[in-house]
Amino acid sequence: MTVALFSDIHGNITALDAVLEEIDRRAPDAVYCLGDLVGYGAFPNEVVERIRARAIPTIMGNYDDGVGFDREECGCAYTREEDRVRGDASLRWTRAAVTDDNKQFLQQLPAQLRLTIGPRRTLLVHGSPRRMNEYLFEDRPTSSFQRLAEGTDADLIAFGHTHKPYVKVVGDVTFLNIGSVGKPKDGDPRACFAIVTESSTEFVRVPYDIASAAAAIRATTLPEQFARDIETGGK
Repeated sequence: MTVALFSDIHGNITALDAVLEEIDRRAPDAVYCLGDLVGYGAFPNEVVERIRARAIPTIMGNYDDGVGFDREECGCAYTREEDRVRGDASLRWTRAAVTDDNKQFLQQLPAQLRLTIGPRRTLLVHGSPRRMNEYLFEDRPTSSFQRLAEGTDADLIAFGHTHKPYVKVVGDVTFLNIGSVGKPKDGDPRACFAIVTESSTEFVRVPYDIASAAAAIRATTLPEQFARDIETGGK
């Protein structure tokens, strides 16, 4: 069995379409989205509608929750004041842009999904098994990963949220961060997704028309930094 997993599109329809084209070319047995369809990018409705039209099973990200329920904050742990100000501007703009119908879709997304990939019991979440907005960075202490694995009944835990792909094996459990389609933060601006089999994981980087996606952001009132972020891969 081969499964394609992607996450964190963040309103970047150009990157999403490039990823979906590559997924179609590879023809996996199943495709799942790990959330954060909206926020930061210029095309939140288009992204939601593409996911809906293709009926891709999708879990709720913190930004989907913030926009879907018109919350005052997105659950993002901004450490710098300038990031918080830009994040608030993004949330306000996206809440105003997304249609009521698409907000209703975001509201009903599940918090997690389970599947079996060969013998691997797989848990799909956005941030962590505990919270959709918990950041699981690769350098977190091993003991923290061990505690997270306890009681999950999973051999593989797949997630996004940090926009930085990695694989970390802790005991009998594999933690898989699948990176970001629309807003990578690892210095590689290409869209990222993962192909998972019963015994392997492949990160796939997909080039797309970054210039047009950045221009679309600049044509809105969204902060200029968001355009620079996708041009530089978050560096």
